[in-house]
Amino acid sequence: MDLTPKKIYETGILFHHYANTAYPLTPGSLMQYKLKDKEEIEKLLRSDIAKMDKLSIYVHVPFCKQRCKFCEYTVLENTTDDIESEYVNLLLKEMDMYKQIIGDKEIVGYDLGGGTPSKLSNENLEKITKKLFENFNFAKDTVCSVETTPVIAANEFDKIAYLYKLGYRRISMGVQTVSEKLLNSLGREGTTSIYERAVENIRKAGFTSFNIDLMYGFLHQNDADFENTIKYAISLSPEHITLYRNRYKGTKIEAESAGVSLYKAIRQYRLAYELLNANGYIANPGKNTFSKIEGDYGTSDYLTKRVIEGVPYVGFGLGAQSFGMYYLAYNEGAATKKMDKYREKILKGEFPIQDIYPLPEDEAIAKMVSVAFYFGFVDLAAFKKRFGKDFKELFADEVDFVLENELMEQQGDRLMLTRRGSDYINGIIPLFYSERSKIELITLAGKVVEPGKGEKEFLEAYSEEVYDKPSVTVDIVVFNEDETEVLMIRRGEHPYMNYYALPGGFVRRNETVEEAAIRELKEETGLSIKTVNSVAVFSTPGRDPRGWVISIAYKVKVSKDDVKVVYGDDAIDAKWVIMEELEKEAVAFDHKDIIAKAMAK
Repeated sequence: MDLTPKKIYETGILFHHYANTAYPLTPGSLMQYKLKDKEEIEKLLRSDIAKMDKLSIYVHVPFCKQRCKFCEYTVLENTTDDIESEYVNLLLKEMDMYKQIIGDKEIVGYDLGGGTPSKLSNENLEKITKKLFENFNFAKDTVCSVETTPVIAANEFDKIAYLYKLGYRRISMGVQTVSEKLLNSLGREGTTSIYERAVENIRKAGFTSFNIDLMYGFLHQNDADFENTIKYAISLSPEHITLYRNRYKGTKIEAESAGVSLYKAIRQYRLAYELLNANGYIANPGKNTFSKIEGDYGTSDYLTKRVIEGVPYVGFGLGAQSFGMYYLAYNEGAATKKMDKYREKILKGEFPIQDIYPLPEDEAIAKMVSVAFYFGFVDLAAFKKRFGKDFKELFADEVDFVLENELMEQQGDRLMLTRRGSDYINGIIPLFYSERSKIELITLAGKVVEPGKGEKEFLEAYSEEVYDKPSVTVDIVVFNEDETEVLMIRRGEHPYMNYYALPGGFVRRNETVEEAAIRELKEETGLSIKTVNSVAVFSTPGRDPRGWVISIAYKVKVSKDDVKVVYGDDAIDAKWVIMEELEKEAVAFDHKDIIAKAMAK
């Protein structure tokens, strides 16, 4: 099987909904390592935690009014006060069990997340917080972080004020989008009046580290909706804004994923990056959280130390994840989304673990590095401290690949994504998977990724009003000197996603068709030319499934030795194809006809 960096990179791009910062790829990926015996499980926990000099804690509160359709996490809907109180008491027992193992090790990060932790009563919030501070040795500078929803923050000021009184100093609120139509389709409440009242209460309670979560990459979310959401979030003046790309995996809307192209995600992240930076919210390329506080990453201590340094963490609660030095575990409820087995094990005095895997070093490395890309870089010194190995030596071929292709660059002790690399992060992350995971990625992608898949969903959500009618496009046929090879891109956008096509695209307002051809060629292949020669106009009805699209084709001849091809924009590959081999390929639109016409001209 081809496991070269180029192959893994291209496969990650095609399988972009799965190749992301979440590792492993599927719930069953690590089953070969799973422990089942409770004595073996406890022995692993004790031996691994004994190796830690510090760690973080995550407490999961799985309660929500209702599960949002984009949610992949362990959530219980419409629970009663009695169920919530029972859960908190079970949670306290789990903390006592871990106290026996963790002892006085320093706690350097803590998140109270969910679900919706602020749905709990003040009494239950106090029980959790008090137990944590009594049981564990928190570093003096640890900033405790908590999550809330706009509805709770807007309507329950006393709850938000009580969280501040308990010692929480960073608060994160999930707005996701201000498009009420999209919110309704996702099963979520929200209006501008709610958001503004929520912010007022958060500030009144005393919080000065306030983050707003936004989401992008939905099938039915257009760029204008997303831009409005970004602008509105900026107007609320939080210290931090975090972008989450909808991952689809394990959600109620997973079937829509094939209709969302990588190019859409790239385009929306670019849009947000430019807008946020222009308004003082700064992040390096590829980073999800933008902060207007200089020197502040904007993320919680729990996440910051986990991402940069690989600090281990223990998760308490239903479905919570833990990542030790060399183990990965998920609590009961991660699969079933039910509380019965979690309750049963806690009451028996057993650690409430559903799955636990002692990890070989390459799997532990893959887990840490995948998460590191949440910040858009790998800290080489932190990696060396965590694993005792030189990252650039361990991944020599992969590092050469990202540097040569200008996807990453070294800045001091960090290997950073470039702007170009942030576009193609889904191809970069799997370069650092274990060999087992690389094989799994290629196998899964071969089963799932196929030309044309998702085009039906894309076209149903496509609005012809995006472009003036009739739409005018340009296509550029680039030959080598003797016209034996033609330059083709692989489309990163529907329709015909993953098909080979000619470089080209829609003509913008206020530019000539020749200017459009020169621009599109530069954006999609990196080639800079000054003139193009017209071939013909292609206007057969139905030539483009998006509607009435007329294409003006152009021809260019270049010396391959004098140009460097670098794909970009909505192209996910660009390569020279021998004309004889092109006949065997599936090619988008009527581009074979256009090439034939250019050959004859």
